[in-house]
Order: sequence, then structure tokens, then C-alpha cells
Amino acid sequence: MARASQQAIGNQAPLVIATTSLRKAQESWLAGLANERRLSEATLTAYDRDLDQFFSFLTEHMGEPADLSHFPSLRPADVRSYMARRRQSGISSRSLARSLAGIRSFVRYLEDRGEATTAPFNAVQAPKYSRSLPKPLTIEKAQRLVNPSESLASEPWVSARDSAVFLLLYAVGLRISEALALTLRTAPLPGQNAMTVTGKGNKQRRLPVLPVVQTALADYIERCPFELEPDEPMFRGVRGGPLSPRVVQKTIETLRGALGLPDSATPHGLRHSFATHLLANGGDLRTIQELLGHASLSTTQSYTEVEMSELMSIYQKAHPRS
Repeated sequence: MARASQQAIGNQAPLVIATTSLRKAQESWLAGLANERRLSEATLTAYDRDLDQFFSFLTEHMGEPADLSHFPSLRPADVRSYMARRRQSGISSRSLARSLAGIRSFVRYLEDRGEATTAPFNAVQAPKYSRSLPKPLTIEKAQRLVNPSESLASEPWVSARDSAVFLLLYAVGLRISEALALTLRTAPLPGQNAMTVTGKGNKQRRLPVLPVVQTALADYIERCPFELEPDEPMFRGVRGGPLSPRVVQKTIETLRGALGLPDSATPHGLRHSFATHLLANGGDLRTIQELLGHASLSTTQSYTEVEMSELMSIYQKAHPRS
């Protein structure tokens, strides 16, 4: 990973913001997150960057490169100074809260090794921010998006591929990374009414699969012009390599304009729609939590807020005393 500490100005030597021992602890912590918690590369990069920014603050705050020896003496006032510095740079409350969470995780790692204490961070309240609600599509618009007849693809096999991917997001509730990780061995083909998915944190969950999804997958496999190995990603790009999430995102962006769909029509928007439509038709939160693979029920509860906001909108438009 690129290091923010290597900031050369002109011909001057790079600014060192962390000692070798602190860098080794940082790398060990990140390796643990990657191997044990299976965090994505994007999340690891964000944590690495946030920690570098904290090291840069400590270097200026302490008057010398940040070191492991500085952490036991940190006070709540030091943490608040860091937050104020980031606020001055224009960081949002959401980003600052994420930054603090990453730094606190690193300090907890040091605490387990007897090299720090999390007390100064626990004494400081993270910034509050408004949590945006998921924006599901209507049932009609979601169905239009996953319908292969609506595809703008020039190749029939690409249209079949896109439809199969979209159905996995909307009819099964998969994350895009989970859908694109499917192989011939793990894909639910006709007659297989369930599938096992490995999600975040390397946790597995068993999911029901509708016949329409099984048929769409079989149709794509039959049309795909590339040889598919049993244990390799089955969804392919036009050149035969594994299908990229960005290609899926761009495909939906194009369809949005052609079909007159809202900005909420995204790969993750289809997953939101899956959960919201289940809830609207009598699904209970615990079941939906299991289907989505959420570690916390509070994450799933955001869909009840979506459903209530829609009900209130209908009520206000229709009720004679509204």
C-alpha cells in the first residue's frame, strides 16, 4: 500500500511520520484484518490511510515521528485535537466516525499486546451523522431492470449474463461481490432450490433460490461462448476474463437512462429492493437479517424505516384529514 508518510517536497528528504516499530505494528494489524476478518481491499486501504493521517497528526503533536511509545500516554484531549484538525480539513461527520473506528481498532490491537490503552478513545464520543435510508425501487421498476428483454446488450449471451446477475441481487439478495464469486460448482442450477454463499467475515449462509433464477443461470451458461471451469468465476466479461463489478455498475447506469429509472437503480439498490419488498409482503426482520447476511439486526431495521416512510407518504396523500 502507498504510504502517505513518503511525502517528498522538491529535493528534500521524505517526511517520516512513523517509526519502523510503529509501521510494523500497522502492517501486522492490517494483515490480521485481511486474514481473519476478510475485509475488502478498499476497506483495508481506507483504514491504512486513516491511520497514516493519525500518525501525521501525532508527529506534529509530539514534535517527533509517531512511535509506539506515544500511545500509552495519549489523553482524551489528544483525540479531540485530532478530531478538530480533521474537521478543519473539511472531513464529513460520517468519514470522521469511520476514521475514528479504524484508529480505535488499531489501538485495541496494541492494547491486546500491552502497548496502549483504548481509554482515551472510549472517553470521546464519535460525531453523529444522519443515516441515509436505503432507496428501493418499486416492484415494477425492479422487474423491468432484471427482464432480459429490456437489455441493451448487442450479444444475446451478454443479455443473459446481465439478467442472471441482476436476478441474483434482486431475487436472492446477494451482494454484488457474492454474485460475481459464483462458480459452476456453487451456482444453483435447475432443480437446486437453495445455495450456500460465503459473505463478509467469511460467514456462510444458506439461501432459497426461485426457479426463475435457476433458469436464468442455466440460460447464461448455455449461451456463454467461453469455457467455464468448475471452480472459477462463472460470470465473464466480453474478453473472457472475470466480470468486473464496475461493468455491472456501468450496465445499470446505461439502463437507468434508457428505461427512465431513478438514481437508486444500482446493484446495491436491487439488494435493498429485495429486502424492502420482502418486508412489505410479510417477511420478518430476523429472517431478512439471515437472508442478507447482516451481522447486526440494527442494520436490517433500516428497512422498517423505509417501509414506514412509504406508508406515511401514501397516508398523507390519501387520507381526508391529512
